[in-house]
Amino acid sequence: MMAEDETKKETQDETSEQDVPQDETSEAAGPVAEEGSSEAALGSSPGESAAGAEESEGRGTDAASASDPPSPTPPADDGSGPEEAPAEEAEAPAPEEPKAEQKEPDPADDLPWKERRRLERSRRPSAAKPQQSPEERKAARLAERKRRGAERRKERAAAKAKKTPGTGTPVAEKDANAAKMRQGIVVSDKGQKSITVRVDIVRRHPTYEKVIRRSRTLHAHDERNEAGEGDTVRVVETRPLSKTKRWRLVEVLEKAK
Repeated sequence: MMAEDETKKETQDETSEQDVPQDETSEAAGPVAEEGSSEAALGSSPGESAAGAEESEGRGTDAASASDPPSPTPPADDGSGPEEAPAEEAEAPAPEEPKAEQKEPDPADDLPWKERRRLERSRRPSAAKPQQSPEERKAARLAERKRRGAERRKERAAAKAKKTPGTGTPVAEKDANAAKMRQGIVVSDKGQKSITVRVDIVRRHPTYEKVIRRSRTLHAHDERNEAGEGDTVRVVETRPLSKTKRWRLVEVLEKAK
C-alpha cells in the first residue's frame, strides 16, 4: 500500500513540474506547501501528504492562471526560418485620401462688375425698414444723392490736389499749305463771272511705258470776265464759291487768236 502511494506521488510531482514552473508553484502555494512539508517532517502518513500535495498544486495552478495573463503559444518551428507575414498584409493598400470638393462655378463671375455688385447687394440680409410715404421716400432719395455727390466732390478735389500741374504738350504750329495751282485752256465763258477750264495731263504709264493723255475740267471764278474762250489761263484753289466752283482765276497767260 505504501509503495503504491509513493509511486502515485512521484508521478503527480513529475506532471506538476512539467505543467507549472517551479517558481510560480512555490510562490502561489505559499503557506500550504510549507504546511505539507512540516506535516511530512512530523511523520504524517504518506496518503495524507499526497492529498495535501495535490491540493497545493491545484491551488497554485489556479492562482497562477488568475494572476498572469495567458501567454500566446509560439508557433511550431518547422525549420523553414522566421515566419513571413502574408502578402496581403505586407501590400495593404494605403488609405484613400478624401477628395477635395470641387467648387461649382458661380454664374455671377461672368457678369460685368456693376451687375455683380448689384447681385451681391441684393443677396445681403437687411433688416426691414419702417413704412414711408411716397413723399418721405422721395426726400430720403434726394438727401442720399446729395450726400453721395458731396463725397464724390471731396474725393475729386483731394485727387486733384495731389496732382502737380505739368507744362503739357505745346500747341502744334499750323503751317498753311500752299494753294494748288493749275494751268489750262478756257473751253467755255458763257456763265456770268464763271469760266470752265480744261487741264491736260500727259504722263507715261509706269508699266507699259506708253504716253497717256488725260484731261479734266475745272469751274473757276472770273470776277471781271477777263478770260475768253480759247485763252490759256492760270487758276488757284480757293474756298467753295458755289455748288461747283472751287477755283479762282489768277491771270490770263495767253489770249486766243
